[in-house]
Amino acid sequence: MAENFIRDIIKDDLAAGRHQQVVVRFPPEPNGYLHIGHAKAICLNFGLPEDFPGRCHLRFDDTNPTKEEMEYVEAIQEDIRWLGFDWGEHLYYASDYFDQLHEWAIHLIREGKAYVESLSAEQIREYRGTLTEPGRNSPFRDRPIEENLELFAAMGRGELEEGSHVLRAKIDMASPNMNMRDPTLYRIRKASHHRTGDKWCIYPMYDFTHGQSDAMEGITHSLCSLEFENHRPLYDWFLENLPVPHRPRQIEFARLNLNRTVMSKRKLLQLVENGHVEGWNDPRMPTLSGMRRRGVTATAIRNFCDVVGVAKRDSMVDIALLEHCLREDLNAHSPRRMAVLDPLKVVIDNYPEGQVEQMEAENIPGVAEAGTRKVPFSKVLYIEKEDFREQAPRKYFRMKPGQEVRLRYAYYVTCTEVVKNDAGEVVEIHCRYDPESKGGNTADGRRVKGTIHWVSADHALAAEVRQYGPLFLSENPAAEEDFLQDLNPDSLTVLTAQVEPGLAEAEPGSRFQFERKGYYCVDTAHSQPGKPVFNLTVGLRDSWAKIESKERQKAKA
Repeated sequence: MAENFIRDIIKDDLAAGRHQQVVVRFPPEPNGYLHIGHAKAICLNFGLPEDFPGRCHLRFDDTNPTKEEMEYVEAIQEDIRWLGFDWGEHLYYASDYFDQLHEWAIHLIREGKAYVESLSAEQIREYRGTLTEPGRNSPFRDRPIEENLELFAAMGRGELEEGSHVLRAKIDMASPNMNMRDPTLYRIRKASHHRTGDKWCIYPMYDFTHGQSDAMEGITHSLCSLEFENHRPLYDWFLENLPVPHRPRQIEFARLNLNRTVMSKRKLLQLVENGHVEGWNDPRMPTLSGMRRRGVTATAIRNFCDVVGVAKRDSMVDIALLEHCLREDLNAHSPRRMAVLDPLKVVIDNYPEGQVEQMEAENIPGVAEAGTRKVPFSKVLYIEKEDFREQAPRKYFRMKPGQEVRLRYAYYVTCTEVVKNDAGEVVEIHCRYDPESKGGNTADGRRVKGTIHWVSADHALAAEVRQYGPLFLSENPAAEEDFLQDLNPDSLTVLTAQVEPGLAEAEPGSRFQFERKGYYCVDTAHSQPGKPVFNLTVGLRDSWAKIESKERQKAKA
């Protein structure tokens, strides 16, 4: 990654001899799939050992058995590897440390720094105070140590009901930092854990777990997003009051916020469970698995994270920047193909009946090693409806009556007749072609400004194409009172397109540029042999749309 304040801190620490190597970690909770926001943290943490001596751990903070599943553990590992990173032998789980954390909880009780709370959850909130008013000490705060030890043991044996008791740290109920007002350390959860089974019926809270886990793993720099800045005093309090083998340094950085989407796993889970999307890997989701299915490349995401950089203040990043990084990567590597998404029939009246020519087309323009392909050309073709206008403005260089255009890789043609249905809609175009203009070369050297793509009607493959728009209508759906009310009803449009016949053999996951339309990926969930389904990854910039927009603005003025 580019230079940033975290790298500067690490350089200073290494130069001062505070550490011989850098040990960092990426600590996801296995309660959902990773999203684009996590990609920034992954690239930052796993990227550091590429430039500094050291390593990055993958540690699952699996402290809540009611929300965690092995499905999420496996998906997270797959996503990290897809981004190009690996943790080697350094795979850990917070549940690896449950025995030690339990011992340390008892240590705090014995030191008079933790107590068993018997207030209800509602009462605890009431006693905690507010941002402007201090909290009040619980009536159970001064329980004798032996009584606390006995009650905590009873919690661990499953003798007490969920919600009846918790273990709290004894810090300062008047602290201006709400996190320091006797935070909960353990709660009763009579649920089976995906790794420890039924061994435990009490589980440590996240705040009590992650700092000590860092300490046990020898983490040198604990990198967290800004929402954990207020948790740092608590993080340090635990490290100061427990016999930990090591003292990590917590550093906060701004998380990645992307407009027109939500980054909360809770909200993403709502989308999945309520059936608003196909699943976690729906191509409209900001999850890494959804983006991968849509055709987004790992290289583009890493470049995007590099461009966004690492800052100390939160900000909203325009999704257009991600699309820019994506186009840059796909443009260099995506084979070109012709596909007509909204077909309009074109008949070339003077083209020989029954004749078929194989036109030679470049796979990637300007890249000789990418080779060429053959595309069949015949008397009857399909072009895009938007590439024809019966009444067209002056700067419209696509097909219109009497105007000559070039058919990509083929001939110059001129529209001579328009056929309409009873509703007055154009359903067929008749043209004449110049037999001497094959490949765009004419004897008189003339050139045309308009070039359009096409497919042969007799040879084209009818294929399902899924067009995607933003999942939400507003710029910041997370700020809406009910984010589900902001869902875009047109986020998915399914078309039947006519595409080059060679695309019948396209493998799931393969990417193409549909010329003049955009970049598409063969869907890995719905495609069948000989019947590919194409997902729109990102569209091309439409120069004519920009011209039309300017014309509309002029007309309004």
